[in-house]
Amino acid sequence: MRDILLFAIVFGLLPFMLKRPVIGIFAFTWISLMNPHRLTYGAAYEFPFAALIAVVTLVGVLLSKEPKRFPLTPVTLVLLAFIAWMTFTSFFALEPQLVWKEWDRVMKTLFIALLAMAVIHTEKDIKIFAAVTGLSLGFYGLKGGAFTLGSGGSSHVLGPEGSYITDNNALALALITAAPIIWFLQLHAHRKWLRIGLGTVAVLTIVAAAGSYSRGALLAGAAMLTFLWLKSRHKLRVGIVLILLVPLIFSAMPDKWFDRMGTIDNYTEDASALGRINAWYFAANVAKDNILGGGYNVFTHKMFFIYAPVPLDHHAAHSIYFQVLGEHGYIGLALFLLLMACAWRSGTRIVRYCRNRDDLKWASDLAAMCQVSIIGYAVGGAFLSLAYYDLYYELIALLVLLEKVIMRKPDSARSRIAASPMMLAPAQGEGGKSP
Repeated sequence: MRDILLFAIVFGLLPFMLKRPVIGIFAFTWISLMNPHRLTYGAAYEFPFAALIAVVTLVGVLLSKEPKRFPLTPVTLVLLAFIAWMTFTSFFALEPQLVWKEWDRVMKTLFIALLAMAVIHTEKDIKIFAAVTGLSLGFYGLKGGAFTLGSGGSSHVLGPEGSYITDNNALALALITAAPIIWFLQLHAHRKWLRIGLGTVAVLTIVAAAGSYSRGALLAGAAMLTFLWLKSRHKLRVGIVLILLVPLIFSAMPDKWFDRMGTIDNYTEDASALGRINAWYFAANVAKDNILGGGYNVFTHKMFFIYAPVPLDHHAAHSIYFQVLGEHGYIGLALFLLLMACAWRSGTRIVRYCRNRDDLKWASDLAAMCQVSIIGYAVGGAFLSLAYYDLYYELIALLVLLEKVIMRKPDSARSRIAASPMMLAPAQGEGGKSP
């Protein structure tokens, strides 16, 4: 039944994607983040839904008469330069037989992000894009958080098998990064029952991240929650929620969880931590000897024999920063960091622009929550090889879209889309209160 339902949903949406390519953007985001096909047991499990949606969406872009405008901002210019540099380095990769498969996967992710920046042009579509992004992972937050509380934290929370977030550490980073977007949805939900439901999902998402037993998630979660409080306009209310959340998590976790978290400061006795350090030295050595880096998938056994301090201790990069450094050199790392800085600065501009504008509180809150998500990704990503994870680039796309729709149009031309009866409406009344 799951297979039939998924095929029905995707194929039923294809005609609408041709008319409105933005629907294809939403569908691709849902498939790439939630991986619903990995929850099936039949033909849908291996079916290339993402590739099909991408092709149909591109055809829709070419045929549709809807406006398309790609914004040229510091963020998009740096992103385009980063894409060009990663493509250039691929021609000189140290593992040429491995590089192009990963290049293809990464470019699909970035292409959809760029396409979203071009075809989304209304306030309503930005809110839907944010909702799809947050709730695609909120599904696993709800499921994993309930499992953690119900089992007393006795087992690790894992992602769907065969997906980009199967590993407990990867899922934890995804949940920490998505939680602020879910919190934004809760703030601007129009109905009380929906606000309560989304607030519950946000809390359980953080609980699920803790239930992953990821030490990186503990650090990323602490940084994310700190900035969530700092970025909130009603700090007392959010502070109370956070004060109640911490003991909830700690009371649900068994002794073995505290034992695992306690190894963070004993890295010299942890084989896993020492292996990561070995991989980081490997990345630095590759970048030192190759100005272009080693290209995608350079972290192989063969390359470790050449560049690693401990050749037999082979590991993945275990850091978004060292992953980019090893694969694309210091220039690639500089572009990656510059992109993050420009995205953060974009959020700051949006928040400042929307200040004292009641009709734009939703945009200010979304920009602030995107910044909080970037903090979670930046801290948690320091220990994981997720430099090209879809979620991060969709956050960047959201910030670009906010500038495009809110800041780069005169007031008279701004979209005044009618509110959905349930959510995604400009903040009003109780639902419009900030955290």
